[in-house]
Amino acid sequence: MSTVHKHNSEIPPMSEERAKEIESMSDDDIDFSDIPELDEAFFKNAKLVKRQPNTEAISIRVDTDTLEWFRSTAKNHPEIRGYQTLINDVLRTYVTHQTKNNGNSQESSSA
Repeated sequence: MSTVHKHNSEIPPMSEERAKEIESMSDDDIDFSDIPELDEAFFKNAKLVKRQPNTEAISIRVDTDTLEWFRSTAKNHPEIRGYQTLINDVLRTYVTHQTKNNGNSQESSSA
């Protein structure tokens, strides 16, 4: 399978009618048959999105085995600056992809 790269100017704008059609679709209406599942090969080749320089110290609870994986992985890869940086990079990657795929930076919620 090859990747086709297109410049934004080569992609025609979406019609208002098509945008409304997509907005009205439920998740069950989406055909995922041509999208591969995220398997071991995907994660083996995945690249982290590097962290932003502004950080904030927080305290969170993490499953022991998950924390141990991050610690071990960071320790065995000198190019990673530490397990906390790795956790942040994984979270940053997730947020970046969610933002790009969902078209918004935050989901509004009411508590």
